[in-house]
Amino acid sequence: MKKDFLKYQAQTTPHPLALEVSHASGSYIVTTDGKEHLDFVAGVSACSVGHSHPRIVSAIKEQAEKYLHVMVYGEYAQKPAVELTKLLSEHLPNPLSKTYLVNSGTEAIEGAMKLARRATGRTEIIAAKKAYHGNTMGSLSLMDFEERVKPFRPLIGDISFIEFNREKDLEKITSKTAAVILETIQGGAGFIMPTNDYLKKVKKRCEKVGALLILDEIQPGFGRTGKLFGFENFDLVPDIVALGKGMGGGLPIGAFSASDELMDLLMDNPKMGHITTFGGNPLIAAAALATLQEITESDLMEQSLEKEKLFRKHLQHPLIEEIRGKGLMLALILESAEIADKLILKAKEKQLILFWLLFEKRAVRLTPPLTISEEEILKGCGIIVDILREIEKDEMEC
Repeated sequence: MKKDFLKYQAQTTPHPLALEVSHASGSYIVTTDGKEHLDFVAGVSACSVGHSHPRIVSAIKEQAEKYLHVMVYGEYAQKPAVELTKLLSEHLPNPLSKTYLVNSGTEAIEGAMKLARRATGRTEIIAAKKAYHGNTMGSLSLMDFEERVKPFRPLIGDISFIEFNREKDLEKITSKTAAVILETIQGGAGFIMPTNDYLKKVKKRCEKVGALLILDEIQPGFGRTGKLFGFENFDLVPDIVALGKGMGGGLPIGAFSASDELMDLLMDNPKMGHITTFGGNPLIAAAALATLQEITESDLMEQSLEKEKLFRKHLQHPLIEEIRGKGLMLALILESAEIADKLILKAKEKQLILFWLLFEKRAVRLTPPLTISEEEILKGCGIIVDILREIEKDEMEC
């Protein structure tokens, strides 16, 4: 399978990890050789309630027996999508009352950008340096990392950048600005938390000049930070919120939510201001509904904060400079990128799945399923510390 994988399936890097997957359950991925791999990545924060959660699998099977795709988004009333958006509205703070379902997080960002320009009649969109919002052309335009964007220019115009957490840069938000778009917690940059009421100050500045605040909750959302949505930790409400990843419990979905007043603008002038064939797909919506129900009806969000304490307690080693993030959205910051690479690759050999972050090369991602057990956390932490001791020993011998 690995040979065919490399030959026929388009790759994203020259050296993929290429685990040959047989099946997955809970916190483990099992490869075709029968080895169980403890998963500290959860499909890059996507498998929020673990692999093949029974409630989600049951919802998928039940819906599959009824109907699959029947019509493009927004034309037919379909129970899974209706119930999902209704439940989201019940859990989102006012005025975020209406949700547009799409296929992925990056499409949610595209829709949010379009909505902001439609609502304000302005064109400038301001993003943060070292931001990651996806890889379609609009989302890519929000990235200032020249190495990644240069081959694909020209990108969407009238995009400006500010430094995350730098309050002086808020002066750049003016009456020409349609929207400011920020990750609630910067992901690819190294799980950078907002400080000193930064997000509240951005929202206040946006209100002053008539701009909209879009928060990207694609990674922090759905219980990962101890709240259903990461922005709830920071005492503000965005004008538009973009969702994805953990929303589907392992199936592909995205969404953007706003007030009735804002969202209704996509219905007219022009009609079909945003359109998608498979957004709100009943099978996907059923899985997302089951995921949201599982997260909100259990104590998984509260558990994520207790599990964070376990990680911080048991990941103690001189090569670890700090642990960033909140809840089960954590990143180890190591002394060097070389050490991070060695840790991830050696962990793979020891059947522990770790992964990189996009921009911060010293970082190692720790985003396990919210359902991970304390025993599994201790097991994985033990493997990480043992590997770091091996690396430290090898460096001393050199």
